[in-house]
Amino acid sequence: QVQLVESGGGLVQAGGSLRLSCAASGRTLSSYGMAWFRQAPGKEREFVSAITWSGGSTHYADSVKGRFTISRDNAKNTVYLEMNSLKPEDTAVYYCAADRYTRRPVVAATMWTYDYWGQGTQVTVSS
Repeated sequence: QVQLVESGGGLVQAGGSLRLSCAASGRTLSSYGMAWFRQAPGKEREFVSAITWSGGSTHYADSVKGRFTISRDNAKNTVYLEMNSLKPEDTAVYYCAADRYTRRPVVAATMWTYDYWGQGTQVTVSS
């Protein structure tokens, strides 16, 4: 069983930056593709970004492309989401998730791909 814990959320002004972390315990993440999703109040959870188990491929939602960067440090069993040029519409609870299968060769943007989820961290961007 994989336990995921997000951190790094907070309140930031528009144009600012935050770095989210997702630390895993219970199992090494090095063989799992990882992703970030977010859910704003009254909206469905949506895909933000994903990275393959090797870190060789990444994928971003159009709304964050060029502003967010996903990365991983398998030695630290941690995945990151660097968020720059934040906008009020980025306000949401951000969740990290781990793939249900190991060593998937491609990134996946669909929720059903991911079996393990963290509790989320709140990101609020003020205008």
